[in-house]
Amino acid sequence: MRRTGLPPPISRLIDSLSKLPGIGEKSATRLAFHILKLPIQYAESLAKSITDVKSKVTLCPMCYSFTEEALCDICKDEERDDSIVCVVEEPVDLVAIERSGEFKGKYHVLHGVISPIDGIGPEELRIKELLSRLGGGRVKEVIAATNTNVEGEATALYLAKIIKPFGIEVSRIAHGIPVGGDIEYIDEITLSKALRDRKRI
Repeated sequence: MRRTGLPPPISRLIDSLSKLPGIGEKSATRLAFHILKLPIQYAESLAKSITDVKSKVTLCPMCYSFTEEALCDICKDEERDDSIVCVVEEPVDLVAIERSGEFKGKYHVLHGVISPIDGIGPEELRIKELLSRLGGGRVKEVIAATNTNVEGEATALYLAKIIKPFGIEVSRIAHGIPVGGDIEYIDEITLSKALRDRKRI
């Protein structure tokens, strides 16, 4: 879109930036002018980072997270426990769990959730690849770490149903009151889930 008073290169940059999630035209305009003020070396580095991501990053053939090598760092790490596999919806969820520093097993990324309303069934996800990993006999537990919305819960239940015949334990990440949260401000669904999933102390 041509904008009055702006040279075409700036308009094109604003158009490109506004296609990013969470970036409206005003934010895109601010970013474009910010980039314009930066040294040319930064712009070149930014452009190279973007093209490198598209040309060099692929899916790990074992866990289906992103990697630049034959296997991702986590899959090739022999120090990690390969008897436990944490199943997540997207690579960004893997990153969030890694930040916690709590999980020392391996991962499997589904690249979505079951959502019939969006036409996404099990065959559209990396479930078949997960089952082939489980056939080797090394995995003892699968953690379903999908989101707590309807689609995430449905996907977790589906995984439990198809994995249990392998004789593998299937667990679900706990949900409930966040650390530092006040009970009076917690919604009813979260409270009921916290009560159902209570544990002895």
